[in-house]
Amino acid sequence: MFRSEREFVDWLRSRVPRVVRGLRLGIGDDAAIIEVSHGRDLILKTDMSIEGVHFRRELHPPHSIGHRALARSLSDVAAMGGIPRFALISLAVSARVDHAWIKQVYRGIFALAARFSVAIAGGDTAVVPGSTLMDVTVVGDVRRGHAVLRSGARPGDPIYVSGSLGLSALGLRLLRSKTRRPVSDAEAARALRAHLHPEPRCALGAYLANQRLASALIDVSDGLSTDLDHLCQASGVGATIWQDRLPVPQWPAGRRVLSEDPLRLALHGGEDYELLFTVPSRQATRIPASFRGVPIHQIGEIGRAPHMVLLRSDGTKQRLRAEGFDHFRK
Repeated sequence: MFRSEREFVDWLRSRVPRVVRGLRLGIGDDAAIIEVSHGRDLILKTDMSIEGVHFRRELHPPHSIGHRALARSLSDVAAMGGIPRFALISLAVSARVDHAWIKQVYRGIFALAARFSVAIAGGDTAVVPGSTLMDVTVVGDVRRGHAVLRSGARPGDPIYVSGSLGLSALGLRLLRSKTRRPVSDAEAARALRAHLHPEPRCALGAYLANQRLASALIDVSDGLSTDLDHLCQASGVGATIWQDRLPVPQWPAGRRVLSEDPLRLALHGGEDYELLFTVPSRQATRIPASFRGVPIHQIGEIGRAPHMVLLRSDGTKQRLRAEGFDHFRK
């Protein structure tokens, strides 16, 4: 453990760049000072990562805990079409952890921040007798008037999702099972990577906003069914999802992995941090099959009826209910 807060702050300052464009004053004073350029709108987002809720020390390596804590907020900025610029990290760290654990958490944060050119501008710290809690605030920006909201979907708009769904949930189940069987090494590695080191889709979100392509946009953090329900409610619409088009986890036919149904993982698993978006039908031909190596799938269509429907592979329809993560329902 660090001997004092000053020692911790000094260590933190030594590991972040001293000169960052737009950052007039960073770590070490009472607050950070950031220049706001003309023609841009600010995006502010904060997320908590709570031990026992968002991570478990016996399951998640400390590097992954830091990565995931920052990735959650970066993904929310991406879901507005923005570019993340700065982050404030507040840590109430358990007295039960050691010096090396804290450093590894921050190394996970620093590594992801560097990849997305996000400056760590400050934060707060405390030592607590109970569980660890981290609060991450990210400041981003977007071209003025270009932010994409959840509320713009209209009947007839096709629905798209990036990447794969359900892999993060599968990765968590593998961690809990302490075994990779009967998943192949390649399948296990992909699922564990999706859970432990999710990839925020910031470039895709900015592309959709700058090109004025998306009518509504949200990230898949609580599960496709729940996040689609958020988008539909905000837009006052419903949706039909096509089972055959969903990018579900893949494994040999007839084999269940840890007794899991791949469709259920994709619909309700959560923590994928992919982008779910709608596009006006006249713009659909402009959506690429992939963006910077990330596949984009059309998975359904917005409808007028205020409910969600799953069109099964056999042609039958069933009501799709929001069964992803909900803190209060849980």
